[in-house]
Amino acid sequence: MSATAGRPPSVDALARSLRASGLPEPLLVEIARDAIATGRTGDVDLLVTQRKRRLLTSVINGTGVLLHTNLGRAPIGVSTGASYSNLEFDLASGKRGSRHGAVGDLIATATGAQAALVVNNCAGAVLLVLAALAGGGGRVAISRGELVEIGGGFRIPDVMAQSGATMVEVGTTNRTRLADFERAQADGALAVALHVHRSNYRIEGFTESVSITQLASLDTTVVADIGSGLLDAACPWLTTAPPSWLNGEPAARQSLAAGADLVLFSGDKLLGGPQSGIIAGDASLVAACAAHPLARALRPGGLVLSALQTVLLAYLHRNGEALPFWRMATTPVTALTQRAQSVAEQVLARAPSLRLTVVETEAVPGGGTLPGVTIPSAGLSVRGDHTEALRARERPIIARVAGPHTVIDFRTIDPLDDAEVVEALVG
Repeated sequence: MSATAGRPPSVDALARSLRASGLPEPLLVEIARDAIATGRTGDVDLLVTQRKRRLLTSVINGTGVLLHTNLGRAPIGVSTGASYSNLEFDLASGKRGSRHGAVGDLIATATGAQAALVVNNCAGAVLLVLAALAGGGGRVAISRGELVEIGGGFRIPDVMAQSGATMVEVGTTNRTRLADFERAQADGALAVALHVHRSNYRIEGFTESVSITQLASLDTTVVADIGSGLLDAACPWLTTAPPSWLNGEPAARQSLAAGADLVLFSGDKLLGGPQSGIIAGDASLVAACAAHPLARALRPGGLVLSALQTVLLAYLHRNGEALPFWRMATTPVTALTQRAQSVAEQVLARAPSLRLTVVETEAVPGGGTLPGVTIPSAGLSVRGDHTEALRARERPIIARVAGPHTVIDFRTIDPLDDAEVVEALVG
């Protein structure tokens, strides 16, 4: 919009001229004010685009990282119409019910637990369990080799301090034995023996650790934070044997069978659901957690519980194909190669000068899960760095740079999105 006699346009006039962008009026006013204040009225369309890019939107993940923390971790395909739900209403009695009942029962069935409770994330699950079982100075024993730090700088010792529990470090960084826990118990009663899975790093070489079965021999409550959220090591929801890259990954059902009183894990990692933290195991301990004041502060909303219910029902139906994470994670490399070849042929038919090749790649679980593990995959390699242009699309495509090439990994792309990849590369 041109200014009159060298004067900038009014905020209202400039904002009105941007209505075709689809952004709401208050945001357009903010953009107009910023453009006028900074003398960038000529760049106002760019400012609109930049503001749109700050909104949450659907993206295509071409990185090969299945549980990409920056991209929301596990992909979920759950949608719901505008309606009420029986979130806290008992349909049988017509009275108030519990939001934890329906999903908690499904988790219990899937894991072999007596009861289960859902909170907002796994760190919240650890905080709530320690506060409920060891708050007020109760002693919690943990191996020094398991004092992990998760993303964002959150550390187990800090979470434990906030819970009001007293941390008792046992063993050394690389070697901890049952005798170390027994000595801690001899020094004073333990409220909890905490076992934390080192899901985002590995300790190799001269090492020793204490298993859940060994901890179960202690006269105390055993809590196992298994982190990544594998429900069952047998993977009965798959039509094939469990993938070899899962070897050694702790699972909820087996951890409870080994003697853990409670298991804690994330909902948005190997479970393939929405962000949440799950507490499953002994009914009296789960009830103690549910009764603690922190439980209300950490509880999830109805949308999370509804999405989690959909995911859990797929598990109980043994329908891994209905779970996007497992569908992507277990697709044969041959199928990925065929898709990459098809996309390459379509692109080169329209843009023959593009330096494009089908390549073997290595995908990773990601999300602080299975460190060092790679999964054979396939994708496309394009000469040059095209990542910015791919991100700038209406539906962004997130790829990675490997040397002088841009790599798009098909392990993490839904087949229905292949056509968009074609259009993006043709450009």
